[in-house]
Amino acid sequence: MALRAGQINGCGDCVRTHVQNLRAAGESDERVTAVASWREAPFFTDAERGALELAEEVTRLADRSPDAVSDAVPDAVPDELWERLSAHFDEQQLSALILSIDVTNMFNCRTAAVREPAGTSWNRRRP
Repeated sequence: MALRAGQINGCGDCVRTHVQNLRAAGESDERVTAVASWREAPFFTDAERGALELAEEVTRLADRSPDAVSDAVPDAVPDELWERLSAHFDEQQLSALILSIDVTNMFNCRTAAVREPAGTSWNRRRP
């Protein structure tokens, strides 16, 4: 999920870091490189597909069309997705997924704001 959010946000440093972390955790290059095209790739479980879709929905909140707003309440995550997710994750796990996506998006914004190039340390001072 974190890799997918970083890809959507165009955060080169975050994408690089998440790829390194996934590889260090033993993920195959086949799965890591297929994250951007997870819908077409056969390498992901239904639970992983749901988590990746959730990452996309939450990360793309600002991309919703005006038609997605009803009674001034945005329908960011469709009920159907929540139903599919609840088949794989309990409430605590869903909360952890959302928190992970939120933290990733926060770091993506921070990294973009300071124009952190991929491969540099976060404690580097900007001129």
